[in-house]
Parts: sequence; structure tokens; C-alpha cells
Amino acid sequence: MNKALFLDRDGVINVEKNWVYRVEDFEFTEGIFDLCRKYTDAGYYIFVITNQSGIARGLYSQGDFLKLTDWMTEQFMKNGIIITKVYYCPHHPDFTGYCNCRKPGPGMILQAVEEYDLDVSECVLIGDKDSDLEAGRNAGIPESNLHFYRQNRDEE
Repeated sequence: MNKALFLDRDGVINVEKNWVYRVEDFEFTEGIFDLCRKYTDAGYYIFVITNQSGIARGLYSQGDFLKLTDWMTEQFMKNGIIITKVYYCPHHPDFTGYCNCRKPGPGMILQAVEEYDLDVSECVLIGDKDSDLEAGRNAGIPESNLHFYRQNRDEE
């Protein structure tokens, strides 16, 4: 069985801004490449799990999201890091109804566990919202492996 690092995107990989879907609006958080390299060197797969309700809201298209995702994963590759897969939820309950993939649902994590034969007890999740950590709990990731990341914000 394999181990993995699960990362939320907005607020962990990139600086939190409303509805980031264009390359020119994407700003990597400080230290994200070093963090991922540490886990890659320790034999972890790296997965991104991200709610993207802007798709359901009609603020941007799935194509817009995928274009940005391709660019983002290329930037990781340029830094010697492979993002194994990006899982995303394009839903929002007010627009598309309930789904199991929207965090705090565990759907994206459980899909990765199944597809990549992951040992959830060896997985780590880093998120910036309670719903991220709750998704990890709901998928069976140990509490000690759930980490809250809060970027520095001027208003705090």
C-alpha cells in the first residue's frame, strides 16, 4: 500500500483570492514547493483536492479550471515535484444538489485511496478550512495527520 499527501488548493497551494481560475491571478504560497519536495522525497504521492463551486455557479468553466490546473502542475514539475492527480468537485448544493465529493464529504479522498491503493492511516492532509480537515476525518485519515494551514493575512 502507498501513502499520500493531500493538499487543498486555494489557501494552501495558492494564496486565497476569490474565484481563482486564471494564471495571472494564481500566486503560489511561500514554501509550498519545499513542503511538497519533503513529502515526495519521503515516498508520498501528492494529490490536490479542491472544491470548485465557481463552475456550478457559472463564474468560470470546467475548461478554465483545467487550463489553470495544467499550468499549475507544470510549475510543480519545473520544481521537481509530481502532482499525482488533481481531484476537484465542480458542484455546489444550491446549484447542483448534494454530492459526496464536495468537502467535507470524503469522496475525492476515497477515490484516490481506491485508485492508488493508499493506506489511509499513512496519509496526511493539509487544508485551510475546517471542511478540509473534516473531509480527512470522514475518509479515515488519523487526526494526528490532519494539519491546518493558515496563510498570513493582513486583516488578521
